[in-house]
Amino acid sequence: MQEMEAGGEESLDEQGAAAAAAEPSFSGQTSTKPVWALLEEAAQMKTEGNAFYREKNIRSAIGRYHRALLVLRGLDSDVMTSVKRFRPETPALTPQQESMLRNTQVDCYNNLAACLLQKQNVDYARVREYSLRVLQWRPGDVKALYRAGVATLEMGDAQTAKQYLTQACSEQPNDASVRKHLQRAEEKLNQELQKERAMYRGMFSSSLKSSSGEESNQTSTAGERV
Repeated sequence: MQEMEAGGEESLDEQGAAAAAAEPSFSGQTSTKPVWALLEEAAQMKTEGNAFYREKNIRSAIGRYHRALLVLRGLDSDVMTSVKRFRPETPALTPQQESMLRNTQVDCYNNLAACLLQKQNVDYARVREYSLRVLQWRPGDVKALYRAGVATLEMGDAQTAKQYLTQACSEQPNDASVRKHLQRAEEKLNQELQKERAMYRGMFSSSLKSSSGEESNQTSTAGERV
């Protein structure tokens, strides 16, 4: 499974905020645009982000994906419900518009997670967060399952990682990257099991020695009394 390459140490949220501030279309007039215009604007930004990625200009790609998500934020009823008292009412979307909104969001979050995985210092918590957002909308998305599995494994939860990676492997059984990380999760679980067994053996052995010592003391005390 191919991954994007990322560069720069600035956080994605910081990059997104900076990109939004520098983008002319993020003025107060943005909300007056028709729904289709906003959806097409976000889709265009995603396309530009993909082009930057192919050119290995990851910083610019990240900026475009963030701008696309910020445009869509004002159309997402799930997001706007909590702030509806302070913002204009979210326009009702047709099923086709809703589909376009979700598809663009899914692509952007998937691509952002892929970018993060290629950084020198990977923020696995954020990779998992973005991947889980995708899975909320598209539960069987193989890329999101894979990246959620990788991130969860690196965060130390091999059991949950195995669940994500097993599902991804069932969808793409011939994907070498998925199988590789699934094997890593299984190996880690096996190591944890062996450590747990060794710990219990040690505890049991210590208990037997303690019990044996107490019996010896009791025998000696009884002998002295005789």
